[in-house]
Amino acid sequence: MAVRLKDAFLTALVALILALPLAGARTIDGAEGLVVEWHLIDVGVAAVLVFFGRLLLDLVSDGYGAVIAPLALIAGIAAAYLPFPSQFLKTVTVGGSFVIAVRGLFVVWRRSGQAHVGMPVFMGVTKWTKNLTLLSALFFILALVFPLTPLASRYALDVATMVLTYVMLAWGLNVTVGYAGLLDLGYAGFYALGAYSYALLAQHFGIGFWIALPIAGILSAVTAFLLGLPVLRLRGDYFAIVTLGFGEIVRLVLINWTTLTGGPNGISDVPRPTLFGLEFAREASQGHKTFNDFFGIAFDPVQRVIFLYYLILFLALLVGWFSAKLRRLPIGRAWEAFREDEIACAAIGINRWKVKLTAYSLGAAVAGFAGCFFATRQGFISPESFTFTESATMLAIVILGGIGHPLGIVLAALFVVGMPELFRDLEQYRMLAFGAGMVLIMLWRPGGMMAVRRPTVQLAEGGVQISEHA
Repeated sequence: MAVRLKDAFLTALVALILALPLAGARTIDGAEGLVVEWHLIDVGVAAVLVFFGRLLLDLVSDGYGAVIAPLALIAGIAAAYLPFPSQFLKTVTVGGSFVIAVRGLFVVWRRSGQAHVGMPVFMGVTKWTKNLTLLSALFFILALVFPLTPLASRYALDVATMVLTYVMLAWGLNVTVGYAGLLDLGYAGFYALGAYSYALLAQHFGIGFWIALPIAGILSAVTAFLLGLPVLRLRGDYFAIVTLGFGEIVRLVLINWTTLTGGPNGISDVPRPTLFGLEFAREASQGHKTFNDFFGIAFDPVQRVIFLYYLILFLALLVGWFSAKLRRLPIGRAWEAFREDEIACAAIGINRWKVKLTAYSLGAAVAGFAGCFFATRQGFISPESFTFTESATMLAIVILGGIGHPLGIVLAALFVVGMPELFRDLEQYRMLAFGAGMVLIMLWRPGGMMAVRRPTVQLAEGGVQISEHA
């Protein structure tokens, strides 16, 4: 107990030192210029909260996570809506509660899915697969019924749609980075190609969303194929630098080719998708009918938002299912083998260049599909939506979730995209809370939120065992 009190005291001391310059001293514009205003009480209370938070984390590690995690989650949600003396204290309380809740849930999940010592390998895999299947089914049910719940406001649906878009993008990038081990820093370039291909096809040729969707994916895949012919012979950091350059080239071309792309002004009035020709609008265009007129219901702008939510949910699930199936095929196992040891792959006769080219092209195709959806959802696109920050965000989701783990990517997308929106009321402190949360998760789970990753084929007692989990 003395050791834990010492650790908690040191943690609180570090928090106190860090909080002094960040929140303890603030400058205000006074009558005689800038004046330093001290908020030492806030800093002291925050240090006390950190002290007790560290003790709770120790209790979580001792096996009390099943009790502490739900209580911490409830406390965090309540604190987000309760008044506080300052936004800084509110940030510390809400952020700390969610960190304790997440830590407790992961401890419970890890221990429940862990095989006992001495058990055959296939028994551990079976138990893991069962837990993973139940968790995946829970996420699917929640996503399916979310628009029908009282929580589904216009803003919440927009955030959920954005999260699902990043889930789809990250699943596509997971094929390149997670399965094949290729570090792609220019993924936003293919995302932009998909968005602009639909916008330009609709603007100049009147092509609708459903026809442009496969075209956008094919165009991005072909671009990746042509780029990969010379580039994929590079390895490691050299390949990453070239892909980073490709993403910047695409963005600069979009900015400077004003006659085609509109330059910095972008392209507006991108057509919305229809449901079997039914438009989600108050009045239908010539030759079409509206959704509400066809079904005889009153018009509501939220109908289009719900439709876009289910559309991206369907596209994301299709990409997730397809990538999971590919992983169990010979090409997927070739990706895994290449990721683990490229030289050994060449020694047994696997064509390394073709393996890399396949993964790179398929990942780019998914980015093209997502870009097409992004264009129709926004109704307006510009080069500012496809900067390196987008590529970094997608890569952060893949790494934070656990490279090669599809379900971990879902959790990471909820954290990376949803957490800043959850803390929007915290004003200037919301990115501080977001950054602190990422640092803590990577300290506790350096391999990602769901870092447990086994190959699809592994040796077990009695021969080769094929794993059925993703």
